[in-house]
Amino acid sequence: MDRITAKRGIELRCKGWRQEALLRMLENVLENGENQKELIVYAALGKAARNWQSYHAIVDTLKNLEDGETLVIQSGKPIGVFKTHPFAPVIVMANCNMVGKWATSENFYDLMEKGLIIWGGLTAAAWQYIGSQGVIQGTYEIFSSIARMHFEGSLKGRFILTAGLGGMGGSQPLAGFMAGAAILCVEVDEARIDKRIAAGYLQRKTHSLDEALGWIEEARQKGEALSVGLCANAADVYPELVSRGITPDIVTDQTSAHDLLYGYIPNGFTFEEVREMRANQPEKLQKEARRSIAQEVEAMLAFKDNGSIVFDNGNNIRTQALQGGVERAFEIDIFTEAFLRPLFCKAIGPFRWVALSGDPGDIKAIDDYILKNFADNEIVVNWIRLANQYIPVEGLPARIGWFGHQERTRLAVAVNDMVRTGKLKGPVAFSRDHLDAASMTHPNIMTERMKDGSDAIADWPLLNAMLNCSSMADLVTIHSGGGGYSGYMTSAGVTLVADGSESADIRLRTVLDNDTGLGVLRYADAGYSIALKEAEDKGIRRIDTERYSNQM
Repeated sequence: MDRITAKRGIELRCKGWRQEALLRMLENVLENGENQKELIVYAALGKAARNWQSYHAIVDTLKNLEDGETLVIQSGKPIGVFKTHPFAPVIVMANCNMVGKWATSENFYDLMEKGLIIWGGLTAAAWQYIGSQGVIQGTYEIFSSIARMHFEGSLKGRFILTAGLGGMGGSQPLAGFMAGAAILCVEVDEARIDKRIAAGYLQRKTHSLDEALGWIEEARQKGEALSVGLCANAADVYPELVSRGITPDIVTDQTSAHDLLYGYIPNGFTFEEVREMRANQPEKLQKEARRSIAQEVEAMLAFKDNGSIVFDNGNNIRTQALQGGVERAFEIDIFTEAFLRPLFCKAIGPFRWVALSGDPGDIKAIDDYILKNFADNEIVVNWIRLANQYIPVEGLPARIGWFGHQERTRLAVAVNDMVRTGKLKGPVAFSRDHLDAASMTHPNIMTERMKDGSDAIADWPLLNAMLNCSSMADLVTIHSGGGGYSGYMTSAGVTLVADGSESADIRLRTVLDNDTGLGVLRYADAGYSIALKEAEDKGIRRIDTERYSNQM
């Protein structure tokens, strides 16, 4: 079978651009994915469709789907087509949702082996992944926030230590370089290091810790940005650095620690030994992976004790370490609460757009529009300039920007007008990361230590998905965790198509205002003053139940 790539140009295979756009988004995540043969997009298990029969059925159905019909997808498998109405979603999907006490990694793997469920990651099965750029930008914003909070606004001359160069972690070296730091990325799989070098995300490679440290120290002394990939196991390297008395300025990890069976590679074992254990001794492999993670996290805690800024980057590594006996694991901060929560209180988060024509000129035209019309948004303007300098095109040309309430709507409607007036070669798809203000509950990542204690309440992403359906989105999805994430999270995703039509104007305005408006109210409801003020300033209609306290 030929390698799948997203179709370019303006020729339609479907009966309208809404259907065509979603088909191209599906093709695009596979074009950008880690293992197309297995339909895996990233993170060891995050899939775009359940199997190849399901993939081909989805493609065929989208090509024949009429306006006013909705395709229903369950864990990557198309189930049926229903007559709805022209403003209804083209697709609604749910991926990897299991009931309460059944939502365990053991049950997930059993259901996955039976071909009944897939883990969709956040953006894999929702067809919203745009390659490494999305994660690069988020990682860059984290590093920039740390710089502002701890290093007088600059990471020049600072040393970042991290691990993992897979589909998500591969963003780290370029993000660290763009932030001005010297960043050492430990990766056990040399092929991943080579892939990042080939993509321009990583500068140097070595198998020698001493050589890597020499390069990092030279760059740090000169105040130069540098990224180095060290082919080794983090569970060996991190403790070794502690024993040598080396204390990086910033320490994190973005290995596939969430998945003990298919993701994290324990130290002391070859890839062949791991594959054999996976097939014949899965319980032993998970035990060894947890042991290895515990060693790595113990070292991370030692770095923290010695003065490093240490954070969990959202891969469940602290949870695995806690279960492996590291009682202090949760003394390590989660990145969302530590560095990004004030932004989420204003519904400022990772907004994305994809040029469905495949023409990079469309993204350049949108970039130019943003630089001119959003000049007061320092975060976005800074990123657009950096992205033009450093970010290569992966798959369909795309961009990301941290826009908030009303800003997303303003941009999307303007882009829809650019499509209508021929300033762009073709339509544009808008989406966002599931890690956004109203759309994720994860008590160990997004909603850790909420002000009102509402960390584990999953109503918000469910409400978000229902509201987006009501608001006429083109694709709406509800995801929960799989593998080591099973039972830990629920999230919602949304995609919209700017095809230049007046009906797209309506959908864009309604969905984007409501999506971000609910995000502001999620944090306002939890008692965050920033969100309460944002709701008041932006005229978001909030119901204050405290006003009725005397009517009992």
